[in-house]
Amino acid sequence: MITQDQVDRILRLNGNGLPLVSLYIPAEPDRTGRRAFLTRVASLLDRIQPLAEDRSLEHAARLSLREDIAKIGKSLEEEPHRPGAVAVFSCSGNGVYEQVWLPRSTRERIVVDADPYVRPMLGVLDEYYRTCAVIVDKGTGQVWEHYIDEARELETIRDRTLRKPNYAAGFAENRVRNKADELSKRHYRRLVGELKQLFGTGRFDLLVVGGHSYEVPVFTEFLPRELRDRLIGSFTVDRETATPEDIKQKVQELVSDHAHQEQRQLVGEILEAKAARRPSAVGLDETLWAASLAAIRTLAVDEGAVAPGVVCDRDGLLARSGKTCPLCGEPLREVPDVIDELTQSVIDDGGDVRHIEPETELRAHQAGALLRFELPPQ
Repeated sequence: MITQDQVDRILRLNGNGLPLVSLYIPAEPDRTGRRAFLTRVASLLDRIQPLAEDRSLEHAARLSLREDIAKIGKSLEEEPHRPGAVAVFSCSGNGVYEQVWLPRSTRERIVVDADPYVRPMLGVLDEYYRTCAVIVDKGTGQVWEHYIDEARELETIRDRTLRKPNYAAGFAENRVRNKADELSKRHYRRLVGELKQLFGTGRFDLLVVGGHSYEVPVFTEFLPRELRDRLIGSFTVDRETATPEDIKQKVQELVSDHAHQEQRQLVGEILEAKAARRPSAVGLDETLWAASLAAIRTLAVDEGAVAPGVVCDRDGLLARSGKTCPLCGEPLREVPDVIDELTQSVIDDGGDVRHIEPETELRAHQAGALLRFELPPQ
């Protein structure tokens, strides 16, 4: 799992005077073989080989780059088994090496700079919610982290309970029940305090609560406003018999429903903006033109949309067809999927990208966007 700690660690990286290598490479295990993957890795590393021999750099910088090239090549000898992309950040002279799997493809590239090149990584990860799932009963609380398609237990909080709150009779029974209720409340407050700390660090986006049907509503009453605003749903589960896979599936269903709701809302906002003549684009041609001008603030593309097109490598022009760039006159490069080029262009320009999974009105248009400014005529 890509943990928030790992992302934060990458964001804090710097070369401390030495070059830091950032490499991104798509992984398509079902379409390309291991040999093709290794060839692409080698080709990327070859681009920075001259830097490792550049006498204008200090000896320590050249040595660090040589070690980076060797280490990255060795580490990527095996292509990931899942489609997506691999991001690597390396500065051997400072003992730095981070490698993460990304759930969506990125444009392959290699960058050498004083700081890590993180925009493609953050652009992909921004589409996914990091969810905290808490499984509660009167004496125990399990806290789980769910991200992309993985889940892991973070901690278990246990508090004192009475074995049989109804073992007494009469006045004594009421006193015992009151004691049991007070212990449960104390446990819930402690669990809420832990959740407030976790969410206070910015570690999680969403909250999900699971447990017995008669206990979940009681616990959620203890949630303060800031946690209620993050709560997207609850589910029934027996903590003692549920497997990690059971919990993962329940959480994934709630997160998926929430994501689809937000995706439909975004499509509605784009179409409403278009109808009201506010800065927006609907349809692939108009959206490609907007991306060519770095005008896109938030891009929405239908999940299954694929379309051939052309790209200008000099000016960044994107279009469905053409021979020469109208901006610079250079020949246009044909690409099998211009929508993939579109998403990468938006990420590079600091925009947000959302892939729309449910069927919406966007499907007929393939793409749409909220814009930073009105578009000039093409």
